[in-house]
Amino acid sequence: MLILGIETSCDETAAAVVRDGRDVLSNAVASQEALHARFGGVVPELASRAHLEVIADVIAQALQTAAVRPADLTAVAAVHGPGLVGALLIGLTAAKTFAWTHKLPLVPVNHVAAHVYAANLPPAALEYPVVGLIASGGHTSLCYAAAPCEIEFLGSTVDDAAGEAFDKVASILRLGYPGGPAIQKAAEHGNPAKVRFPRAMLQSGSLDFSFSGLKTAVLYHVCGQDGKSRRSTGSRRNEVVDCRDAAALSPEEIADVAASFQEAVVDVLVRKSIGACERMNCPRLTIGGGVAANRRLRDKLEQAARREHIQLVLPDLRYCTDNAAMVAGLGYHLFQAGRTAPLDLDAVPQLGELK
Repeated sequence: MLILGIETSCDETAAAVVRDGRDVLSNAVASQEALHARFGGVVPELASRAHLEVIADVIAQALQTAAVRPADLTAVAAVHGPGLVGALLIGLTAAKTFAWTHKLPLVPVNHVAAHVYAANLPPAALEYPVVGLIASGGHTSLCYAAAPCEIEFLGSTVDDAAGEAFDKVASILRLGYPGGPAIQKAAEHGNPAKVRFPRAMLQSGSLDFSFSGLKTAVLYHVCGQDGKSRRSTGSRRNEVVDCRDAAALSPEEIADVAASFQEAVVDVLVRKSIGACERMNCPRLTIGGGVAANRRLRDKLEQAARREHIQLVLPDLRYCTDNAAMVAGLGYHLFQAGRTAPLDLDAVPQLGELK
């Protein structure tokens, strides 16, 4: 069973062909990283336009690499939310057009649920039930998956997502974009205990996340209480901080702030993930999203999982960031469950509004 997956929820234009839910025949991704770098974050209008320019070529590349014709396909799986609404509409419209042209079923895929499924792609293999931590620029969520198609969300961010906080702190420290890899690189030479930044756990037992206060704490630490910021056009993620004191920091100070910030984010993600496993009495944990590629997070999760006798299943790094292989893989199971959609399927930008 061959599924074509299409993913355009944010700033990656992706298409993939996956056989029987696991065998990845192709995984084409067109990145917009260079396009958004000078803004310090994703500009939704520019992202949508870039998707429109390359989506047809990316789909053609996925089919060519897989040596598959449209007639060979079983269905088309496309992300319809959550994400940037304009970006979602480009991929969803392309999927609808492809499905209608070639008389194929359309399978709607939840972007966050697809990230949970990423650990099912080789070389990893996922057993169910499993708790999933999804941490990226747009999402920080905990969910419980009884099966690939049965997802219950346990908690999500109430303000900034983890990846969004990485981007903003990288902007404060003038480390460049994207912030995740830049912070990780700077933190390699820093002391994670140098600055005691806050760990927002919210009310007792909560599995929600909040990283806005942490970002502000870094801003005040670097710039002082009168640190100034300006917001450029675009989404709330697209915030560029202009701090007059950041340039005065030594490389050692930047490394210490980066390491201390990263440690604060990782501590919260690890503690809440282990707490979710305990609450659901689930012995398995997986992670997904761009932040899932962070080495410090992976290391501390492995330590905590061993200590708590939890099986941690880590996806391959190429399937952590947005990709269409995870979409096609999950689409296989959704199709088998009869979960197809009519061609008037709409994009749903908010996670809470998805059925």
